[in-house]
Amino acid sequence: MKKRYVMALDQGTTSSRALLFDRDGRVVSQAALPIRQIYPKPGWVEHDPVEIFDTIGESARQALEKARADTGEIECIGITNQRETTVLWDRETGRPVHNAIVWQCRRTAEICERLKKRGLTDVINEKTGLVPDAYFSGPKITWLLENVPDLRDLANQGRLAFGTIDSWLIYNLTGGKEHLTDMSNASRTMLFDINALSWDEELLAALQIPSDVLPTVSGSSAEFGLTYPDRFLGAEIPITGVVGDQQGALFGQTGFEPGDVKITYGTGCFLLMNTGEQRRHSGSGLLATVAWGLGDKVHYALEGSVFTGGAVVQWLRDELGLIATAEESETVARCVDDNGGVYLVPAFTGLGAPHWDMYARGILCGLTRGAGRAHIVRAGLESIAYQCRDVIHCMETDAGCKIESLRVDGGAAANGFLMQFQSDVLGIPVVVPENRETTAMGAAMLAGLYTGFWSGTDELKKIWRLDREYTPEIDAASRNSLLADWHRAVDRAKGWLDHRDTL
Repeated sequence: MKKRYVMALDQGTTSSRALLFDRDGRVVSQAALPIRQIYPKPGWVEHDPVEIFDTIGESARQALEKARADTGEIECIGITNQRETTVLWDRETGRPVHNAIVWQCRRTAEICERLKKRGLTDVINEKTGLVPDAYFSGPKITWLLENVPDLRDLANQGRLAFGTIDSWLIYNLTGGKEHLTDMSNASRTMLFDINALSWDEELLAALQIPSDVLPTVSGSSAEFGLTYPDRFLGAEIPITGVVGDQQGALFGQTGFEPGDVKITYGTGCFLLMNTGEQRRHSGSGLLATVAWGLGDKVHYALEGSVFTGGAVVQWLRDELGLIATAEESETVARCVDDNGGVYLVPAFTGLGAPHWDMYARGILCGLTRGAGRAHIVRAGLESIAYQCRDVIHCMETDAGCKIESLRVDGGAAANGFLMQFQSDVLGIPVVVPENRETTAMGAAMLAGLYTGFWSGTDELKKIWRLDREYTPEIDAASRNSLLADWHRAVDRAKGWLDHRDTL
């Protein structure tokens, strides 16, 4: 009997990956290829859309080869992706008209300020669950239309198509036949009304974006077309699951019930709480977003985004040269008993939730003559946990309940020092699953549910397996003292660019 697999295509900020999952939810094989980070100016970040698609295709080929499988064994494909990253392409040529503007890019801050000055902050929040911030896709489209020659004309001629990375992949995988996205990705554009579940004309007009550039919106477990043999693996394979990476991780962690929470430690850190079929408003600076559309039901989530998470470790390694590998950060941090009063606020591209300060900048403070390499490395790891703790506190306030435990995933979930410290500053257990590939797993689950590869969410819960649980090792007084010093450091980082002329 032929084996059957679900393939997940996971297109992230730093790499493109393909994974094959079996019915037990285990990774049979995987392959990954890095993608270039392009920095045209300070604070600007771009990717090459052609490279993104090419690396997705090659990683899929390599994953299939490693498993010694053939395309006939792939039941379906699920796609998960970096979300707010924006691509515009010419419908006639199928070619991108500019590099993709990455979610981290801050070039659209001025456009967001224009929206605020026009009094649209509350309108945007009520309709989209978001805040006017350079993070989201809508202002990126506006920037491209305003700054790249001839794009406004192409848009007026109906030749221009917009997509987040999922749409760009679907378009190319299907040989240009499909221009689609799912609700979870649409809800990150600042153009999608998450109450009405449709593109919003008022917001499109405010950003001067013609509606015909937008993709059609679908549920997250649905038909997204067949791969075109000449473009992907030489076969027609159904694409039946699409979900933004962070919503995918919540699904992959089987966070199916209201109150379920997860953190994904990636380049940034992303915290989501399932709020069920009702959109919940935040009074704490968190975002409301669509978690996924499954069948005839839509689940919502509260989300907090920490812009600089795992990127702190990359910075310690690549820019400061304090560690040779990411893994070494744990060993170095354990060389000292505490942080020595040193705090790092890694606001390299501003601060996300709950601050939403585009003008904050990174700061290293509390240095004394006795502070050394290990204190700085430890402060970097601790900064990740502190930022996540602040978001969790806001979630508890908004939801009116105490979070009892936290499921975590992503690369830094393998760092034992960070996971223990995360449990310490939260005062609750931190749970690490056996399968850390939860983002890809979520996309695979949604795809497999549509085709019947898995029978339902009850079966999916059975394939989630525990690896390790961390429990708090410090008392409340120690925790509160650490947090008080952390918040003093954050106050010094906020609004840095606002005040630079007065320093």
